[in-house]
Amino acid sequence: MEYMTFGRETGLRVSEYALGTGNFGTCWGGGAEPLEARRIFDRFASAGGTFIDTANSYQFGEAEMLLGECLKADRDHFVVATKFTQSDSSTPGISTTGNNRKNMVRSLEASLGRLGTEYVDLYWAHMPDTLTPMEEILRGFDDLVSAGKILHAGLSNFPAWRTARAAAIADLRGWAPIVGVQIAYSLVERGPDRDQLPMVEALGLGAALFSPLGGGLLTGKYRKSDKGRLSDWKHTIWVEDTPQRSAIIDKVLVIAAETGASPSQVAVAWLREVARHAGTAYVPIIGPRDVSQLDDYLGALEVSLDKKQLRDLDEVSAVVPAGINPEAVLAVTGVDAALVRRAGAPRA
Repeated sequence: MEYMTFGRETGLRVSEYALGTGNFGTCWGGGAEPLEARRIFDRFASAGGTFIDTANSYQFGEAEMLLGECLKADRDHFVVATKFTQSDSSTPGISTTGNNRKNMVRSLEASLGRLGTEYVDLYWAHMPDTLTPMEEILRGFDDLVSAGKILHAGLSNFPAWRTARAAAIADLRGWAPIVGVQIAYSLVERGPDRDQLPMVEALGLGAALFSPLGGGLLTGKYRKSDKGRLSDWKHTIWVEDTPQRSAIIDKVLVIAAETGASPSQVAVAWLREVARHAGTAYVPIIGPRDVSQLDDYLGALEVSLDKKQLRDLDEVSAVVPAGINPEAVLAVTGVDAALVRRAGAPRA
């Protein structure tokens, strides 16, 4: 396991994988029993993993409780991230959800109790709630940093423009900075190439990338059965519903056969190569349900894809970049194309 700082704006050292704990517990109807969760944690730690990602809502709080038991032996060795916004109850109330300061503080105190710790290293707003002003979120984070209850703050599932605006506001007002984002990214979800990843590169944020296997889609298992998230949680975010996604899975299976690696290892090896060439920290969040799945993820650390295989995966999964078409602008303005391109070129 290799290590990096979580973005260019912090000295926070994290492992190259983060262990996601959404499967710690069974209150959602599927996941790992307590003993298996402990085995997963111990195996991840023995492999050198230090970055742990959880949330108050995972398994309605059970995930944090199980993680807290695991952390007792050496809390300070691990970088612990948790989230608020959603409720930790199966029956959420009007005052126990959202990004408002009341729920932020209430959720953190409950998370600290379940985790058995006095602080968390990274505190995420789990998702936008469409109501709370960004200034309230940022000032709440700043107060919690000042109180020593969180060390860093980040935004999960927020659109790029809101994160960029938040980073600017925090900087201008001298508040605790936004240090990272958490977003879905994989061969079947490369939408962040359009805006999120260019943003984190420009601002030096860390990027925690969840669902590196597209909710299990990239393993190819759903071509044979719905066993997994489809059967346990009754849903998955990504399904094989487009010709491109079918082509991506086909290519992953071909390369798996060529290399002798599993399809999931091929998908993660591609993601690790993307991370290796990034200008800031890209950390895949892995979410195994048992030790065998974790061992498959760890095996990807030993998988190397050649240039052609990487190029084939890049090409089959590529998204068309969104943005202004320079030629269309020139047709309207009449400005000479050579001048526009020259003006936008990097200076020597």
